[in-house]
Amino acid sequence: MVFACDVPYAARVGAGTKFPHHALAVVIHPDAVIGESCTISHQVTIGGRKGLKEVPIIGDRVLVGCGAKLLGPIVVGDDAVIGAGAVVLSDVPAGATAVGVPARIVDGERS
Repeated sequence: MVFACDVPYAARVGAGTKFPHHALAVVIHPDAVIGESCTISHQVTIGGRKGLKEVPIIGDRVLVGCGAKLLGPIVVGDDAVIGAGAVVLSDVPAGATAVGVPARIVDGERS
């Protein structure tokens, strides 16, 4: 309540996952899966779309930038980077960088 965020107890969040900036305004669907050692910045939404219960599955060591929206039945691979403000509506391969609205892959490997 203090940080205006919604991270339900049912959401599966892996060990070592960090919410820097006090997780301000983070919203995570109860069915979401977040891997280990991820970084979820503030104002991030991870949830369904169009009333679907299917929600994102996020791999290990994923960096999700400020204000990003990950929506629908998508898979974000290990070591991926989601840019600030990106709206991710489709799968992101492991090690890729996704930016924009809607998000597109701009880099095949994380440097």
